Amino acid sequence: MDLDPDLAALRPLGGFFVLPTLRSEAGDPEAVRITELPSLAKAYKTCTSDVYQDVLTFRVGVVAGRLRASELRVAASIAQQGLAARLWSVALGCAARYGRLPDLDPRLLRWDARAGAPDDLWLTEVRPLPGGAGPDTLADAVVHGHLEPLAEALRARYGVAAALLWGNAGSALAGAARELERWARADGRTEVADRTRTLVDALFGHPLLSATGTRTGPAFRRRSCCLYYRVPGGGVCGDCCFTQPPCSSPRGASG
Repeated sequence: MDLDPDLAALRPLGGFFVLPTLRSEAGDPEAVRITELPSLAKAYKTCTSDVYQDVLTFRVGVVAGRLRASELRVAASIAQQGLAARLWSVALGCAARYGRLPDLDPRLLRWDARAGAPDDLWLTEVRPLPGGAGPDTLADAVVHGHLEPLAEALRARYGVAAALLWGNAGSALAGAARELERWARADGRTEVADRTRTLVDALFGHPLLSATGTRTGPAFRRRSCCLYYRVPGGGVCGDCCFTQPPCSSPRGASG
């Protein structure tokens, strides 16, 4: 199935899977604003003294404010996990529904750092990557194209542990897979569910993801903690390495 210019096959999946394109927004007054948004490439590389020009720092600040998180490394972790979930969902959704992957180069993705996921990303141009959508293609697009430079930036700016960030990435991948398989089975699309499972099994063999947690069928138990328990009213997530919030310390669990 060829990619269409609007990525319309993602729409029935809902939530984090949908990726609007500038073509699909054509004629909408918002389209002009979207073209002026920074790209993810800028977010990964820019580090200035002006927080409004440094879009990644701005995003972490937005998340910290919404969660009332006093520790910026906690907000950085939550922000990274949300973006990882968006990227994995889009990539898996395209691979499972189209059997193709659009080019998800960070320079092609516009990011609204003020908006919450899933209303934060737009693709400026739908251009299919050559070949199919095997696990190596997905890993190149998501792991190497996005999650590595994002992790590097967050470690440098906020001191977030690498194991924690990759644990977030593994958790986001497992969550996206569960949602996609749930939709596929409810819609009677067993071939989509099977394709998703095969892709995810292979992706968790990647060196940066293989040690992030333990999988039992669709269930995933990570070996790190995203630190959500450290925000006011927070607790442990369903796949956390902890069964209850640990006693807080000045640094807490870093994963």
